[in-house]
Parts: sequence; C-alpha cells; structure tokens
Amino acid sequence: MSLHVGTSGWQYKDWRGVLYPEGVPQRLWLERYAECFATVESNNAFYRLPPTETFQKWRDRTPDPFVMAVKASRYLTHIKRLTDPAEPVARLMRSVSGLAGKLGPILLQLPPNLQADAARLHACLRCFPPGTRVAVEPRHESWWTDEVRAVLTTHDATLCWADRRGRPWNPLWRTAGWAYLRFHEGAASPWPSYGETSLRSWLRRVEDQWPKTADVYAYFNNDQRGAAVHDASRFRDIADAGGWPVR
Repeated sequence: MSLHVGTSGWQYKDWRGVLYPEGVPQRLWLERYAECFATVESNNAFYRLPPTETFQKWRDRTPDPFVMAVKASRYLTHIKRLTDPAEPVARLMRSVSGLAGKLGPILLQLPPNLQADAARLHACLRCFPPGTRVAVEPRHESWWTDEVRAVLTTHDATLCWADRRGRPWNPLWRTAGWAYLRFHEGAASPWPSYGETSLRSWLRRVEDQWPKTADVYAYFNNDQRGAAVHDASRFRDIADAGGWPVR
C-alpha cells in the first residue's frame, strides 16, 4: 500500500532541460522518467488505443515495481458516451493486458457535456474484469447524486478527486478503498504551478478520508513549463515527510 505520485504523460518537449537532460533522445524519455517517478498516467490510449505490443514494450522498458495508470479511450467515453460499453471495454483491457502486473487504475474521464446517467455508468463499470481498479472523473454537476455515489461504491470504483486552480471541482466522496487524484492547474506563480499551501491542503484532505495503508494515486496534469515535474516531486516530498509510504 503506497502513495503513488507521478504525472499525466511523459512525452512533453518543454520538459527538455527540466526532466530530460539535453542529449537524451526522445526514444529514451520513458526510461529517464522511470528513474525519477515510479508511476505515470498514460494518456495515449485516450486519443488512439495502442496495441498490446506497445504496452508490453512500455512494461519491459520500466523497472519493477513501476505502475502505469491508463486513461480510457475517448471512443468509450466521448463518442459512445458509455453506451454499448462491452466491446470497447474488452478491447481496452486486451490492449492494456500487455502491462501485466504493472497495470494500475483505468481512468474514465467523462465529457463536460455528458449529464448524469447512473444506469449507464453501472452498465459500463460491470463490463470491467473483477479486480480492475476504475477511477471515474465526471465533469458535469448533475453527477453529484446519491444514486451515482451508490453505483461507484457498489463497483469499488473511486471518484476521481480533481483540482483546478487549487480547489476541488467535485464532491470529496470516498467510494472505494483506494483513491485517485488529478491536478489540472495550480494558482501559484509561475503558472500553472501549485503552491506549498495547496499541496499540503490536498494531502490533509486525503488523510481525512484514507489511512496511510491505502493505495492513493496522484497525477499532475499541469505539464506546461515542466510544472507537473516540480509539483509531483514536491508533493511526494511533503507526503514522505508526513509519514506516507511513497512511491
């Protein structure tokens, strides 16, 4: 059980000189990333689902016990809008099986204009194989109902705690025995960084809901200017000083 801290993706050219030394070719960026962080959230599958072989290569290029969370395909979340989920979920799980034991949670980020449909969410979540960790990030306020919360709890799917400019933009529900956080944009300078106070506040929120024995996944998506790299490192250091088992 650990606090897993990383970033949303690793292939950002403006991280050159921040995380990637000059002279390190882009084809070796994942190896360099894995020297600094023990987890990453892969966004590749959202735009175009890679084949199983690609996930296998990522597995082989990272050390044990690296963990890769995967953002589900937009075909499932944005085009199908969670309808008829069986085939796209099965295809997703076939591809990510290439990660084997390095597979972390699956993230379902829903479109901002997708209004709540608890039955549709239930039908989608039941398609995932038993034991699959699924985090759900709704982005329409209609989702904040007791019925939706009950669906998430039934499937041990966690409500993604999302931050925008240092503030939660969803209810801080605990719906599973594990947690998933996404940091989209900080309010500190230089933009889009997070300040010390904000990072400490988020750690306190986690501590209010989960014991240090729980698995908590935290990913920084404020990739511009390398802010995510700095903020993930700082958040990890703050948590480590607070007694969290950090990876």
